[in-house]
Amino acid sequence: MVKAVFFDIDGTLVSFTTHTIPDSTRRALQALRQNGVKVFIATGRPPAQTAFLDTLADFRFDGIVAMNGQYCTDETGPFYEKSIPAASLRQLLPWLEQSGLACSFVELDYGYLNRVSQQVLDLYAMLGGTVDQEPVDDPARALTPPTYQLSAYLPAEQEAEFLAHLPGCRAVRWNPCFADIIPADGGKPVGVGKMLERFGLKREESMAFGDGGNDIDMLRYAGIGVAMGNAGDDVKAAADYVTAGVDEDGVERALRHFGVI
Repeated sequence: MVKAVFFDIDGTLVSFTTHTIPDSTRRALQALRQNGVKVFIATGRPPAQTAFLDTLADFRFDGIVAMNGQYCTDETGPFYEKSIPAASLRQLLPWLEQSGLACSFVELDYGYLNRVSQQVLDLYAMLGGTVDQEPVDDPARALTPPTYQLSAYLPAEQEAEFLAHLPGCRAVRWNPCFADIIPADGGKPVGVGKMLERFGLKREESMAFGDGGNDIDMLRYAGIGVAMGNAGDDVKAAADYVTAGVDEDGVERALRHFGVI
């Protein structure tokens, strides 16, 4: 019996085309709540970039697994967090400056770029935002407040070189423009596990929806992993079930298929 459902945001709950949540997904969220199922977010976004969902969905989620599992919070506040070691960041910064790559540094309440590149502009255009939402700042500040995640704007073939200068970390990618960089022992499954433990639920009682490469481990971890129809082939291969796309009522269809609503 499914007692908890975890949703990625971009490309899963929110359409890349309309930048809204489909009406069918809104209905599905309300039906889950009426059936007593706990509903969570599991996203690569930091907490500050998830607040818009309460208004967009007209729905209050039971908890949020943010920054690819690095920060978990429920209605009582945060209860789990894991940041990138400052020693690793200290090794990265000289090489990052030398390489000319753009990178986002994600703190709890603040995120910034070291520079703007075309890849950065392309991503914001896809998400329906503007690059001025994210300031450019001195990356040396990463050595002081905790940095939970990086978003490195580089092609997949350059990930190994980047990670060679950031020990103890790994890359999870959901877009060709960039990869999220997190601690090697982090990831959405870690955050999902912490959330389930928090609510006294079992892994077998969970269901997860996703569409990106950073969702693969989560889909494998959950009792039922559902890939959206707009997901990549590698994501679909990791899932127990492939539903329709976000704009084709994929969330509602999958929940009905498994009898959760």
